[in-house]
Amino acid sequence: MKTYFNSFFLALSLLISCGGSKSDVNDSLMSGNVSQTSNLNQGNTNIQGNNSSNQTNTSYSFNNELVWSDEFDENSISGAPAVSSDKWNIETVAPDNGSWYNGELQYYTDKQENIKVEDGLLKITAKREDFQGKLYTSARINTQDKFEFTYGRVEMKAKLPNWEGMWPAFWMLGANIDDISWPNCGELDILEHGDYVKDTTSNDPGLISSAVHYGPQDYSRQTTYVPDKIFFDTGQERFIRAEKIINNPFEEFHTYAIQWAPDKIQFFVDEEMYFEYPMQAQHSPFDKPFFLLLNLAVGGHWTDGYVAPGFTNATYEIDYVRVYQ
Repeated sequence: MKTYFNSFFLALSLLISCGGSKSDVNDSLMSGNVSQTSNLNQGNTNIQGNNSSNQTNTSYSFNNELVWSDEFDENSISGAPAVSSDKWNIETVAPDNGSWYNGELQYYTDKQENIKVEDGLLKITAKREDFQGKLYTSARINTQDKFEFTYGRVEMKAKLPNWEGMWPAFWMLGANIDDISWPNCGELDILEHGDYVKDTTSNDPGLISSAVHYGPQDYSRQTTYVPDKIFFDTGQERFIRAEKIINNPFEEFHTYAIQWAPDKIQFFVDEEMYFEYPMQAQHSPFDKPFFLLLNLAVGGHWTDGYVAPGFTNATYEIDYVRVYQ
């Protein structure tokens, strides 16, 4: 999720732009051993493209221990969103009044109409409504100061909102962002969706992507080791992005995951690894604690500011978020 951007990103946007049942994980919380991720240290890699795959192994093991999760089992009642205040912060600020700049059109609220837990799912809903000078509302949550960690496997199971112009994301930011600012804190985008309206990338509603963002002083040679990926240096930040087409993103739940180790960062969709970022010897900023974010933006640079006509509402459904170490 692009964040804390200045106006330069407008020009940039013209140039570019795994899962188990809840009963399984409840048992795992008691035992501390998650058997469903016994293949955590291997995956199908697709560094050269989407038409071939090879087995790859990471040199780092996370021992399959579930250390944090939200299964979203408590239903919202009486207008309250029922998002755990012990686990999440609900952000309630418009993007142009806050500290991120993406040309987004929504106002993030804590209203149950925008965020609630229902039927075992977290539901983040973007709506067309006039609110605080904006034309749309939605929701954004994070774990800053509540859960921050270094290294591990992070996994979400979700169904994406079905409307052109929606920008759902699942991502991470360096916990020292308030001290050193973005992009120096680092950013890891596990999932972004909605870029398919651009002319400069794949025109497919199943297009999802992941990215690694860092400051211009970091990883000066890193990009030469990630073939066939989109790289951009804005002068303020550098990022490397990978894309993949998935089937039935709106009708079916898919798992989106990251495996973050000292030597590499790997990104997965439905257990298939499609992006690997080598850390080499220089780890900063990715050797420090990060926190999690979930949000559904409306419009913005990621969609070229486009929202399809007739929009009333669309919902991003999250079954669970889990962290293994």
